[in-house]
Amino acid sequence: MAPPTPQSQASMLATITTDLDKIAPRFEIEPEQIQIIQTPAEFYETLKDKISHAKHRIYLSTLYIGKTEHDLITTIRTALLQTPTLKISFLTDCLRGTRETPSPTTASLLTPLISEFGADRVQIRMYHTPNLTGLRKKYIPKRINEGWGLQHMKLYGVDDEIIMSGANLSEDYFTNRQDRYHCFRSKALTDYFAKIHDGVSALSFDIQPSETEGSGGYSMSWPTSNPGPSPLENSSGFKKAATKLLSPLLTPQNSPPPAKPTESKTTTTIHPILSLVPLLPTSTELPALTQILHSLTTSPLQNSIWTFTAGYFNMTPSFRRLLLSTRPATGTVLTAHPHANGFYGSKGVSGLLPPAYTHLAKSFLRKVRHEGLDASIVLKEWKRGKVGEQGGWTYHAKGLWVTFPQTSTSTSTSTSTTAPADANPCLTVVGSSNYTKRAYELDLEANVVIATTDPGLRRRLGDEVKWLGENATPVDETEFEKPERKVGLNVRLAMWAVRVLGGAL
Repeated sequence: MAPPTPQSQASMLATITTDLDKIAPRFEIEPEQIQIIQTPAEFYETLKDKISHAKHRIYLSTLYIGKTEHDLITTIRTALLQTPTLKISFLTDCLRGTRETPSPTTASLLTPLISEFGADRVQIRMYHTPNLTGLRKKYIPKRINEGWGLQHMKLYGVDDEIIMSGANLSEDYFTNRQDRYHCFRSKALTDYFAKIHDGVSALSFDIQPSETEGSGGYSMSWPTSNPGPSPLENSSGFKKAATKLLSPLLTPQNSPPPAKPTESKTTTTIHPILSLVPLLPTSTELPALTQILHSLTTSPLQNSIWTFTAGYFNMTPSFRRLLLSTRPATGTVLTAHPHANGFYGSKGVSGLLPPAYTHLAKSFLRKVRHEGLDASIVLKEWKRGKVGEQGGWTYHAKGLWVTFPQTSTSTSTSTSTTAPADANPCLTVVGSSNYTKRAYELDLEANVVIATTDPGLRRRLGDEVKWLGENATPVDETEFEKPERKVGLNVRLAMWAVRVLGGAL
């Protein structure tokens, strides 16, 4: 009897990508077309360089643009001046982008570009959640009203390239807030996300310059050309129009035609996965992640290694169950230490978020122990100085990496054995999602799954995991018994703050 054939990395990867092909579009790409950016400063310089050399289009989807980002605006303005055919489209969140009016805001920062270059070359759109209307809209304070939903996608497209990230466009994300940033040199993928950007923009308010006193320098209107009514006037009609416009974009039918087998031997694929639940009845992000993690529970992937990271430790209970159910796979959860949390030292309710995340981390480790997974799942906290002090950084990275087991055949026994996992991942998920309840119920999120057997790209993904882990330290339950880590009686308020504000940045 012939010995069983060992599973190759390609065949193991196919067990996942075949299922992803049924959920989301598939894009084939060469490994060299993916650039993994390491630092905030490198991200900013890369973005500015690509904007400076733009020839025909720029689209920027983000939560907000910092109200003092004049250097970025100067870069955009210079690009528009030197290339008369260049057009730019901004998509941000309405609540975050206007809440400080009439003081400087994202809206007031951008509108001078329309004044100078015209609305035919510069478009500014701001998405408003359909979940905040009527009396709720009128009476909920601006500081917390974004808890009802945000435009949270980070899509930075320039010509035929796109940077996928979790980073917003403001000074801390350009200097001392660690995130992830993957640049894809692919016209097909950039075109696809341009359709997503344009679709949500068409369901958003239009921003124009205004000199009216108290306006903050801008006006906001709902164009008659939009495919449905304003979410503030008719939320159900708005959602119906959104479903009709956006639902077709999420399906596998948006995959470009595959290359002929004689022309290409694909080693790397990209699957865009999105969560647009406030607008659509279905999402592709959570089903895809569920499928990926579930696949690690069965042969041939049951001895894989995964790393999961989220700056805000607030994963949904269902996602936590998925991680814990991957046994006998081994895993590392990487999150921010309170001193690296963007809310550390904040005034008001948001200042309670770091202790709330501490409480959630402690509960996670308790669950790990109760399920007998102490030896296979590790929690690490990322810390580089302290927020608010010289040299202090915050941690905002999120995503998933999966490294498959190596399978070999023993010639002496003619049996197939599964060896420890190879050092480098075959799969990663990168994008805007924080894997929280609000990510799957309230916000707009955009991510991609990168699947590859290419040794060079796998090595670069492995390097990404390593450098993100350089400032991380393993913690156990005893860490949370220290006086400075114990959560006080205000934990209930803190937990409410997590539900309302967590993952909003």
